[in-house]
Amino acid sequence: MSENVENLILEHLRGMRASQERVEHELREIKNRITSVEAGVAGIRRDAAHDNDKIVQQQIGLDQLNERIERIEKGWN
Repeated sequence: MSENVENLILEHLRGMRASQERVEHELREIKNRITSVEAGVAGIRRDAAHDNDKIVQQQIGLDQLNERIERIEKGWN
Protein backbone atom coordinates (compact mmCIF):
# COMPACT_ATOMS: atom_id res chain seq x y z
CA MET A 1 0.00 0.00 0.00
CA SER A 2 2.85 2.37 0.82
CA GLU A 3 4.26 1.87 -2.66
CA ASN A 4 0.92 2.88 -4.23
CA VAL A 5 0.86 6.05 -2.15
CA GLU A 6 4.42 6.90 -3.19
CA ASN A 7 3.57 6.29 -6.85
CA LEU A 8 0.48 8.48 -6.54
CA ILE A 9 2.50 11.26 -4.92
CA LEU A 10 5.17 11.01 -7.62
CA GLU A 11 2.51 11.13 -10.31
CA HIS A 12 1.01 14.27 -8.79
CA LEU A 13 4.45 15.86 -8.46
CA ARG A 14 5.21 15.13 -12.12
CA GLY A 15 1.90 16.68 -13.11
CA MET A 16 2.64 19.75 -11.01
CA ARG A 17 6.13 20.05 -12.53
CA ALA A 18 4.72 19.80 -16.06
CA SER A 19 2.11 22.42 -15.23
CA GLN A 20 4.77 24.72 -13.78
CA GLU A 21 6.93 24.30 -16.89
CA ARG A 22 3.97 25.29 -19.09
CA VAL A 23 3.34 28.36 -16.95
CA GLU A 24 7.03 29.31 -17.10
CA HIS A 25 7.03 28.88 -20.88
CA GLU A 26 3.93 31.06 -21.23
CA LEU A 27 5.47 33.67 -18.93
CA ARG A 28 8.59 33.82 -21.12
CA GLU A 29 6.39 34.28 -24.19
CA ILE A 30 4.45 37.06 -22.47
CA LYS A 31 7.67 38.80 -21.46
CA ASN A 32 8.91 38.63 -25.05
CA ARG A 33 5.64 40.04 -26.33
CA ILE A 34 5.72 42.86 -23.77
CA THR A 35 9.27 43.69 -24.86
CA SER A 36 8.06 43.88 -28.47
CA VAL A 37 5.15 46.11 -27.48
CA GLU A 38 7.49 48.40 -25.52
CA ALA A 39 9.80 48.68 -28.53
CA GLY A 40 6.82 49.49 -30.74
CA VAL A 41 5.59 52.17 -28.36
CA ALA A 42 9.09 53.69 -28.21
CA GLY A 43 9.12 53.81 -32.01
CA ILE A 44 5.72 55.47 -32.09
CA ARG A 45 6.87 58.07 -29.55
CA ARG A 46 10.01 58.75 -31.57
CA ASP A 47 7.96 59.16 -34.75
CA ALA A 48 5.47 61.44 -32.97
CA ALA A 49 8.30 63.63 -31.68
CA HIS A 50 9.74 63.83 -35.19
CA ASP A 51 6.32 64.70 -36.61
CA ASN A 52 5.89 67.43 -33.99
CA ASP A 53 9.25 68.91 -35.02
CA LYS A 54 8.09 68.94 -38.64
CA ILE A 55 4.85 70.66 -37.66
CA VAL A 56 6.75 73.31 -35.71
CA GLN A 57 9.06 73.95 -38.68
CA GLN A 58 6.08 74.21 -41.03
CA GLN A 59 4.37 76.65 -38.68
CA ILE A 60 7.54 78.77 -38.54
CA GLY A 61 7.60 78.80 -42.35
CA LEU A 62 3.94 79.82 -42.51
CA ASP A 63 4.50 82.57 -39.97
CA GLN A 64 7.40 83.91 -42.04
CA LEU A 65 5.27 83.84 -45.19
CA ASN A 66 2.47 85.68 -43.39
CA GLU A 67 4.93 88.33 -42.22
CA ARG A 68 6.21 88.79 -45.77
CA ILE A 69 2.67 89.08 -47.11
CA GLU A 70 1.85 91.68 -44.47
CA ARG A 71 4.99 93.70 -45.35
CA ILE A 72 4.12 93.52 -49.06
CA GLU A 73 0.53 94.57 -48.41
CA LYS A 74 1.72 97.50 -46.27
CA GLY A 75 3.96 98.62 -49.13
CA TRP A 76 0.96 98.77 -51.49
CA ASN A 77 -1.05 101.03 -49.21
